[in-house]
Amino acid sequence: MKTKIKIETIKKIIPLAIVLLLILGSFILGAKSNFYKDTPIKIINGTDEELNTVDLEPLWKTWKILDKKFVKEKIEGEEEITIQDKVWGIIQGLTNAFGDPYTIFLPPTESEMFESDIEGNFEGVGMEIGTKDNSLIVIAPLKDTPAERAGMQPKDKILEIDGKSTKNMDTSNAVKLIRGEKGTEVVLLIEREGESEPLEISIIRDVIDIPTIETEVKEGSELKNGVFIIRLYSFTSVSPNLFREALRKFIQNGTTDKLIIDLRGNPGGYLEAATDMASWFLPIGEIVVTEDYGGREPNKIHRSKGYDIFNDNLKMAILVNGGSASASEILAGALSEYGKAILIGTKTFGKGSVQELIKITPETSLKVTVARWLTPKGNSFSHDGIDPDVEVEITEDDFEYIKDGGDPQLDKAIETLNAM
Repeated sequence: MKTKIKIETIKKIIPLAIVLLLILGSFILGAKSNFYKDTPIKIINGTDEELNTVDLEPLWKTWKILDKKFVKEKIEGEEEITIQDKVWGIIQGLTNAFGDPYTIFLPPTESEMFESDIEGNFEGVGMEIGTKDNSLIVIAPLKDTPAERAGMQPKDKILEIDGKSTKNMDTSNAVKLIRGEKGTEVVLLIEREGESEPLEISIIRDVIDIPTIETEVKEGSELKNGVFIIRLYSFTSVSPNLFREALRKFIQNGTTDKLIIDLRGNPGGYLEAATDMASWFLPIGEIVVTEDYGGREPNKIHRSKGYDIFNDNLKMAILVNGGSASASEILAGALSEYGKAILIGTKTFGKGSVQELIKITPETSLKVTVARWLTPKGNSFSHDGIDPDVEVEITEDDFEYIKDGGDPQLDKAIETLNAM
């Protein structure tokens, strides 16, 4: 009798298990772009030792109990949970189990949003968010966006979105709640360093066009022949050409040998863009950044293309803060370690990992961390970020000065370059 029960149970489990394995092992194809690399086809099959020994019965038992007992709150306009939603939930739970905030499964809606981000324009509030120490964190508000105008700052911890707690919420679900049509409102409850109580910030959504670059020449007797400033807001596919044009303007200006690259609030972007920009200051073949695959495959080294057009007379500073992440940290880390630039500001965000985007189905994607970035000297910045050479914190005493157009960190950069 006991044997018969086991056989019937197995018969019930096998079809469902096959379905799950087919879902998880569908042809996993790489999404080709300037940021993500191609991925070979992989098929999960019955010869995998780990999958053959795993006990899936608790999964199906939980599924059945939820189907039988769960009572959902009835909210007008909210759709019922479908079988497909449950499958997406299983995969999201699987990715969450790895404990990496950048490894996430993107169901159809979230996958579509992510693709619109890559294209460079969308409707929302205009800020990069991530997770750190199990909290939802603002990496940086983008320039001239509703988020920046509303006063959002790097390292703001988002506690609630329209009254909904963000505890245990991943970034894809947070983005889904924050995004919305132009003209609509989203209210964020945030925790900010230095504030005794949480702050409630209301933001009106708008069309977001991701900015790239600006240049400025500051002149005057106190500047000793002036200083040229390049403000870089993102690393997109067009950034290398725009950066080259900015450097051309700097050279043609001819009145100064002092250059400031402002990476504050720059959440990053294309790795290739950072490598190309570093190449203007480094000899050919010098390491810009290394992708460390943890032994799963050989490390990949990204080297300077060797444009290297500046001599030792160049005086350069790079401004960084808690909103400088990813490609910003690659560029800043490389130019700092080779002694080409002085870093001024505050510690960077610490987003030093490589994500690969893989299509699971035509409508869904998996973004998975496949490697860690290391600076030319082999230092990881994936959690602790990069410390500036000259730390300049923004204090409450600086706020009035900043409101009047002042910039203590930029002032320090100019002072430092003048003293060289």
